[in-house]
Amino acid sequence: MNARYIGRFAPSPTGKLHIGSLLAALASYADAKAHGGKWLLRIEDLDPPREVAGAADDIIRTLAVFGFEWDGEITYQSQRHEIYQSALEQLKKQNLAYPCFCSRKQWQQAARQGADGFVYNGHCARNPLAPATGKTPAWRLRVPNQEIVSQDRIVGTYAQNLARDIGDFVLLRADGFWAYQLAVVADDAAQGITHIVRGQDLLVSTPRQIWLQQCLNVPQVQYAHLPLLTNQLGQKWSKQTLAPALDLRQSEALLRQVSEYLGVPPAPSVNRPQDLLVWTIQNWHIGNVPPHSRIHG
Repeated sequence: MNARYIGRFAPSPTGKLHIGSLLAALASYADAKAHGGKWLLRIEDLDPPREVAGAADDIIRTLAVFGFEWDGEITYQSQRHEIYQSALEQLKKQNLAYPCFCSRKQWQQAARQGADGFVYNGHCARNPLAPATGKTPAWRLRVPNQEIVSQDRIVGTYAQNLARDIGDFVLLRADGFWAYQLAVVADDAAQGITHIVRGQDLLVSTPRQIWLQQCLNVPQVQYAHLPLLTNQLGQKWSKQTLAPALDLRQSEALLRQVSEYLGVPPAPSVNRPQDLLVWTIQNWHIGNVPPHSRIHG
């Protein structure tokens, strides 16, 4: 097994897996196994208000029915708060993280649109005095006024000036929940993740994660962002756009469909879904993955 390649699939338990989830699972699995590497499964259950009861167990069962086999124990983010707290403390000591007492309504009133929503104006970075209300702050990360560049294995060069395009972003929310960016970077570092294969909806997060990796002095990950599957309206298939759950009775047909989307040649007749996974691994070449989204359904 190649210790220099550790990949992962990290779904959130906000509903059942759908066709877009299967695309990411298959591509990340095939890329890891084609390199002789490990493929880890991590359940990103850090946002209880959005989680669906039983969804985590359903995700695990679905992956098993489709033939996926993960290496090691399943990791749950809800059990890893100490890792995130340690990362935040490290950033505080470096004066890279600061408390923010602004309400979302306050700072967004005068904010401009950036690459991923409104750009925070840095008010609390310039005025570091806690209000007398005793309000619990969020914690934000200072970002540089410079381009952060990613060389993506599918998309190619992708860059953002974080100060201009994103602004100082949240690490710990005022409601006490950890923000995605900090948790995912801390987990990837702790698990030794070397390669990430995921959907292009997360491409916009990559410069933030690279900056966090630099701030925490952990190795930078190699990224590959997959084309999104869209509906007839051009919307990404997701839980928000009512993507239907995977039909477990159609595992072979769905795997064949997703393999085709990833540029894998058609497989011969097989006896079980695992055989399709083996075929995909044997015929995997990330250079055959199309860089652009396509309509599904």
